[in-house]
Amino acid sequence: MPNDLSPTARALRALEILQTRPGTTAGELAERLGVTERAARRYVEILREADIPVESARGPHGGYWLGRGTRLPPVHFTQSEAIGLVMAVLSGQPTAANADDLIGTALGKVVKALPESVGQQAAMLREYASAAADPYAARPDPAVTSELVDAIAARRRVSVTYGSEAGNEWEAEVDPWSLVIRYGRWYLLCHSHRADAIRTYRVDRVRTVRPTERGFEPPEGLDPVAVLEENLGLGWEFSTRVVFDAPQAEVAPWVRPPMGRLEPLKDGCVLVGSTRNPDMYAQEWLARIPFTFRVEGGEELRAAVAALAARFTGAVTDQS
Repeated sequence: MPNDLSPTARALRALEILQTRPGTTAGELAERLGVTERAARRYVEILREADIPVESARGPHGGYWLGRGTRLPPVHFTQSEAIGLVMAVLSGQPTAANADDLIGTALGKVVKALPESVGQQAAMLREYASAAADPYAARPDPAVTSELVDAIAARRRVSVTYGSEAGNEWEAEVDPWSLVIRYGRWYLLCHSHRADAIRTYRVDRVRTVRPTERGFEPPEGLDPVAVLEENLGLGWEFSTRVVFDAPQAEVAPWVRPPMGRLEPLKDGCVLVGSTRNPDMYAQEWLARIPFTFRVEGGEELRAAVAALAARFTGAVTDQS
């Protein structure tokens, strides 16, 4: 924590910690406040003097927690926290700079609720910072997102109506494991009972969510980001198979998970996967890998690489 915080600010921070982490010990509280244990206990006493019931227990399972029915004061932000909040919102949602935007309206309410000493710079940052819109980002419906969050937390299977990029629409019962935000897009990582397989659905394409009475248990040790990355390279319309004349360890840093699975081969390695856009696969992904390769599988990808090679060859051919 910043060293220039007042005793009142540290006491409020101690209150936030006890609210979110009941059972926090004096040592843990001191570490998070950046003070000694003696000082941490003093901040607890300040809270008690303000008629905030802070209970405690000694022993290996002891610590501090707030009494039941505690009415908490408004959330307290430091200036750095307020600036960080505005930066995070504008980075993820550029249109929040506009007051008539849904997120912009919410951000404006937060900034206005801050004390002038804290909120002035946050308001100035919002007014004078400009954010370029991400052309690949897609904002899902907050109501749909909220329903999915509820289902994930309750471990409750849901029935979703989904619209594909091609305009097709279908319904499927899914076990919603997690929401993953990747490069400005929100994905639902789930087990689809319609396909009996892991699926990644764009949340902005989920039309409706209806809860069912069936529960589920997510896979033990699930790493949502890793599983999403792996599955983004599988199940697409056009298959891909690319062989590299270099060791797997050297090629691996240049291969993004959506490109497929990289496996060792006798004299190099092979990348096996699929794509919905062979031209993008060739131009944006394969073209940047600094190793010799040959496309052995996927006629669509072979055609896209041939077209790219011809275009580059034509760019340096002597026209005189």
